[in-house]
Amino acid sequence: MIREVLTYPNPKLRTVSKDVTDFDVNLHTLLDDMYETMLHKNGVGLAAIQVGVALNILVINPIDEEGEQKKEDLLEVINPEILESEGVIVFQEGCLSVPSVYENVERFKKIKVKFFDRLGNEHVETYEDFMAVALQHEIDHLRGHLFIEKLTYLKRKKFEKEWKKRAKEKA
Repeated sequence: MIREVLTYPNPKLRTVSKDVTDFDVNLHTLLDDMYETMLHKNGVGLAAIQVGVALNILVINPIDEEGEQKKEDLLEVINPEILESEGVIVFQEGCLSVPSVYENVERFKKIKVKFFDRLGNEHVETYEDFMAVALQHEIDHLRGHLFIEKLTYLKRKKFEKEWKKRAKEKA
């Protein structure tokens, strides 16, 4: 089922998510819905809080060399914890909760993450470059943060001004 994606400045996006304790059919339904919603919105990542569920759950489905998203490349991450980080990378990020805005953001280039899959199995994996950036972006959502908070003061002010102008035009 495709769910509504909350958009900035919805205050629910500032909610700090809670750990998942039940790896049950409700979790599986939510993960499936998040995957469908992400694809429907042409995204590559989605955190549960973006669909109004304050649980530490995220999905990432990268685009491959042929420009396709294959289900077998889907990464479902539950209760993520960054154990190690190194290096710096600047990557142009966008967000389904801040539509049509793309900005360069500085993140760690490489991260080691502990997380659980939909069945409750623990994993410890290392990710670099795009996957490291995508994971950090989605984990920020779970902590109640948006990528626009990482912008410089001037870029943030410019964003706020343009966002308000866009909101007036829609009204």
